[in-house]
Amino acid sequence: MDGKAAMTAPYDLRIDSGGDEFPVSGANPRLSWKLPAGWVAQEAYELETSDGARIAATTSRHLYVEWPWAPLESGQAVRWRVRVTGLGGTSAWSEWAAFEVGLLDADWSSRWISPAEDPQAGPRPASTLATTFRARGPVSHARLYATALGVYEAFVNGIRAGTAELSPGSTSYASTLYAQAADVTGAVNAGENRLEVVLSDGWFRGLTGAFREPATWGVRTAARVELHLRYTDGGTEVVRSGPGWTSSTGTIVRADLMDGQTTDFTAVPSSAVPVLVDAVTAPPIDWSPAPPVRRIAQRPAETVRRLDNGAYVVDFGQNASGWITLSDLGPAGTRTVIDHGEHVDASGDLTTAHLDAQRGPDEPPTAFVQRDDVVSDGAPDRVFEPRHTVHGFRYARVTRDVPLRAADVTMQIVHTDLRRTATFTCSDDDLNRLHEAAEWSFRGNAVDVPTDCPTRERSAWTGDYQVFVPTAARLYDVAGFSRKWLRSVRDDQFDDGRICNISPDAKQLKVNHEPLSDLLTGSAGWGDAIVHVPWVIYETYGDRQVLAENWDAMVRWVEFALNSARTARHSSRVQRSAEPQEHEAFLWDGGFHWGEWLEPRTRAADGTLAAPVWEDPAGWFGADKGEVATAYLYRSTRTLAAVAALLDRPEDSARYGAVAERVRDAWRREFLDADGRTTGDTQAGYVRALAFGLVPDQLRDRVAQHLVDLVRAAGMHLGTGFLSTADLLPVLADTGHADVAYAVLRQRTSPSWLGMLDRGATTIWEDWDGVDEHGTATASLNHYSKGAVVSFLHTHTLGLRQAPGSVAWESFVVAPVPDAALRWARGTFDSPQGRISVAWQLDGEDFVLDVEVPAGSTATVVFPDGHTVRTGPGRFAERRPALLRQS
Repeated sequence: MDGKAAMTAPYDLRIDSGGDEFPVSGANPRLSWKLPAGWVAQEAYELETSDGARIAATTSRHLYVEWPWAPLESGQAVRWRVRVTGLGGTSAWSEWAAFEVGLLDADWSSRWISPAEDPQAGPRPASTLATTFRARGPVSHARLYATALGVYEAFVNGIRAGTAELSPGSTSYASTLYAQAADVTGAVNAGENRLEVVLSDGWFRGLTGAFREPATWGVRTAARVELHLRYTDGGTEVVRSGPGWTSSTGTIVRADLMDGQTTDFTAVPSSAVPVLVDAVTAPPIDWSPAPPVRRIAQRPAETVRRLDNGAYVVDFGQNASGWITLSDLGPAGTRTVIDHGEHVDASGDLTTAHLDAQRGPDEPPTAFVQRDDVVSDGAPDRVFEPRHTVHGFRYARVTRDVPLRAADVTMQIVHTDLRRTATFTCSDDDLNRLHEAAEWSFRGNAVDVPTDCPTRERSAWTGDYQVFVPTAARLYDVAGFSRKWLRSVRDDQFDDGRICNISPDAKQLKVNHEPLSDLLTGSAGWGDAIVHVPWVIYETYGDRQVLAENWDAMVRWVEFALNSARTARHSSRVQRSAEPQEHEAFLWDGGFHWGEWLEPRTRAADGTLAAPVWEDPAGWFGADKGEVATAYLYRSTRTLAAVAALLDRPEDSARYGAVAERVRDAWRREFLDADGRTTGDTQAGYVRALAFGLVPDQLRDRVAQHLVDLVRAAGMHLGTGFLSTADLLPVLADTGHADVAYAVLRQRTSPSWLGMLDRGATTIWEDWDGVDEHGTATASLNHYSKGAVVSFLHTHTLGLRQAPGSVAWESFVVAPVPDAALRWARGTFDSPQGRISVAWQLDGEDFVLDVEVPAGSTATVVFPDGHTVRTGPGRFAERRPALLRQS
């Protein structure tokens, strides 16, 4: 769209579905658009499709508009446009937008086909499922619809279909399965053709988790494929998977999503034998709301260093998720072994010992492995690219008998193709580097689902995303990505309402009960993701459906927690009194809770770091975590009341609102004294109390001061852990202690964010001491949760935040909170209403602020001196006296 058209017409037309080369929807997509520049509001809209259908509505709604016509049919291609009416009159028509409907579940006529194999445990090859077909003439349109139980790639005459990787992605395969659509028109020839699917274990049957246990979704992989052809003469034909297809193995002789891939280009393909037909049971096929996983970018080797033992260590300069491509494979028979990792030791060799997993101090560790290898057939143009695995790494150790050049090896960065929505930069390059590291950390953990790390576990822990989702929703468009993941969270929910710690749950714990797993399931701060994540997505994007589709799961989780509060008591309270006090019915102090988790560890006299979980597991497990759990129970119950009101459930809203007040009052009575001091007296406890609104107004200043006192007593170091670190700096700034917030942010000694950068971090570490002072790695070096600190750079340093009570950024606040060490900051946010731009700088004694407000939004601008201005769409710029807080 040219600039003039963008000013006069709606733009950025979208549907709420994913897709690879083109958007693909179900039968009833929802439509969204942004208003013409400068418009205050929309009063009505008119929709039109290219086949002449037209409809009008009088409403301000322009996000997630329900499909207004009859449900669409499989394969239907739609072009649509919109124009809007408001105070400025009627806009021009938008440009046409296009999408297609996928093959709906009821219309699949193909059969499930599986490799003819012995599904034994252990390393397995990829299989090639294939057929030939004859196209009776020139083809004008060809769509390949495919899905699998496993990871697949499809090829027509050797040409790969689409650009998506690791399809069909990670889901709870017992309940949910997504398909993909690709345009293969250019690959189909008149006459003889070959259609192939290369299929490996993937998330369905491969190894999972830190202890490399096989997924339990099924014992056989399978694929389902349909190729729909339209000839130039108007005729149609469908090629379907089923009898007549063959199965063989080829050059991929080992393929595991976690452990790695082996390709032997000298391997002789096995004889083709008939496939097994309908040997699996699969759920209905659906179409994902999320964008696909893709090769997003590539990085050349920064250095290649040869070790004394002859191996080469390649440094790509950035910790990321993906794989490498390797050219010049050497003479026929040359084997190249590639190990991947995040860290090198003092000798410069790759080390992965910090990623080994151990169930207990007396248990042998499970060695961490990310290894690909390839055997050359001597072909000069042969390239190795292992697309049936994925790794987290910065370094690769390449072992082979022939030299390695930097030009021969490239990192392919692979993750979900999320649309970037925010930028930030400022005069402090340390903060810019921190922002970049947090971005990289999230990207490396957004590989179809939000994982904890792309290495050791690669599991979608609910607690991690619950902590990070507000930051994720600022940095990227995660609406569809989050909805897709939440479906797995619902699929895996226990009958009693508990939420799995990890979803998709490859162990299927809700049906495969394990005593230890049962004990560890149902933790506050982890299970609460089912309430908090939908709420953040609703607030950010204005999508009420995400609340509706998660309502039942939210209720079941909250009712589980309330029942636990009523029926279980911590042993310390039983010792206090045999009979519970009245308020204890609303204290969630029973069951298992991870608690704050990973607070900075204390050092013993010899300098070693304490490990309370290992040193006193019984004491850690049995500790009273009621302060944490009850706080989360309050937040989730209060949120549930708000959700009920939005979903027109007034009785539920009133009931849960009243229960939330009882929970809050119980928390205050049990954990807060008259001086505003919590029983735990920790930074995390005070942060949570203030962030969740647990503290009476008259005590907020005292509680904030207790927090500040603890920070100062720690030498301006943070003392928060997994759950509360994201809220630490905002709480300090919002209670009048921005100077303390910036002092903590700029701290360079451990525990600190900049300390990570000083020790070479390019992503955020799991542990504050992820690399110790001797250069030894101690835990995962790509865990994004602590990177949530960069929200503070957007909401406070830049000053851009959504106004309280606003949805989809219809109103926002620009209130920069700089300090004397910063000279300028600027950033943007592509909100659902349009791009917001904020820039401020110090110019002599003045503070100069420049804001761009998109159509459909209003802004409240607050200068550091307290001067406040309200403004609508367009540009606002003003100069005021600078009154800055000292750092």
